[in-house]
Amino acid sequence: MGNCLGSSARVDATLSSQNISASGASRIPSRTSNSSVLSSLSIPSYSRKSSVDTLSTPRSEGEILFSPNVKSFSFNDLKSATRNFRPDSLLGEGGFGYVFKGWIDEHTFTAAKPGSGMVIAVKKLKPEGFQGHKEWVTEVNYLGQLRHPNLVKLIGYCIEGDDRLLVYEFMPKGSLENHLFRRGPQPLTWSTRIKVAIGAARGLAFLHDAKEQVIYRDFKASNILLDAEFNAKLSDFGLAKAGPTGDRTHVSTQVIGTQGYAAPEYVATGRLTSRSDVYSFGVVLLELLSGRRALDKTKVGVEQNLVDWAKPYLGDKRKLFRIMDTKLGGQYPQKGAYTAANLAWQCLSNEPKLRPRMSEVLASLEELQAPKGANKVSRIEHRTTSSSVPVSPFRHRSSLSMTPSASPLQAYHKSPRGR
Repeated sequence: MGNCLGSSARVDATLSSQNISASGASRIPSRTSNSSVLSSLSIPSYSRKSSVDTLSTPRSEGEILFSPNVKSFSFNDLKSATRNFRPDSLLGEGGFGYVFKGWIDEHTFTAAKPGSGMVIAVKKLKPEGFQGHKEWVTEVNYLGQLRHPNLVKLIGYCIEGDDRLLVYEFMPKGSLENHLFRRGPQPLTWSTRIKVAIGAARGLAFLHDAKEQVIYRDFKASNILLDAEFNAKLSDFGLAKAGPTGDRTHVSTQVIGTQGYAAPEYVATGRLTSRSDVYSFGVVLLELLSGRRALDKTKVGVEQNLVDWAKPYLGDKRKLFRIMDTKLGGQYPQKGAYTAANLAWQCLSNEPKLRPRMSEVLASLEELQAPKGANKVSRIEHRTTSSSVPVSPFRHRSSLSMTPSASPLQAYHKSPRGR
């Protein structure tokens, strides 16, 4: 599922991608704990006045596993659905285990013949894998309760003896990682990249603005899955964490995530906030712009780390082309690219409080997709200061200041939480 930041163990979190990953993510032991086991589960409640269902709050593992939102499958059910987990049904492999393609009847949920019924993705954990039982329960807890168009749908689970399996909707286009970094797939167009960024931002904004905030904690390209129309959905919730409550400003936790995506203050202190996710979003936005991995050991020097390499170019319109993905063939709007780069720069601020909220990021991205002339006033200033440092896209909007105040998305959903 997720990865701890640091040792040399081979792992990537791609159920997720439903494809084999080669991102080279690494595991690091916590600075505050020598154990590789995740901190204790926090089981929050969720309520949201939107198109999402109001969900009950499980109080125990047993209640989670008997949630009406997910189906309990037998091991034999899934064995039949995947044709006995045959190699030609394999979609991907990671540190957690294997993902297989399967088919079930959409009404009875019993195994169906290949090519008929509903296509599913079945994640089968390795008993010795990096993902423990607590992470597995965390995934069932969150995805079993949360319903949103930009979160992958968890259909059910299986727990028999030592076997732990999860059943998801099948995402035919695989992961964003595959489309950006692997040979073979048709390069993503500029409009598709913006569409993916918007979908992923909607998923994060939903989690952050929920009545009981959820911090995703492992936002990266391999955890963004794409349906047949390239609509983005977040997957792999094993590292998700309940956000701070009351007067608390952060959650202190073991440092677990993926190297290259994790926010610097979280790596240094273990203090986790929703702004940690915003930093990770900034990294993925850079990947969409550049077509480069967050961390690439095949490159030399500063180019190994995407943020370190790209940041100096983000505020200079004349030099921005140097980081743009050559696979785009120059087919992108210069203004739009600079706007996205400016937004990425804000998300990647070393000071968490200066990063925008995800609802603000979403609003700015949506304007990139809006038809020309639809809005006379842009949310982002297309200019730089004399030092070529990007101007904050939120500085001139008092209603979207960096202090806890209502963002457009929060106002729309009438969420009581301030960030």
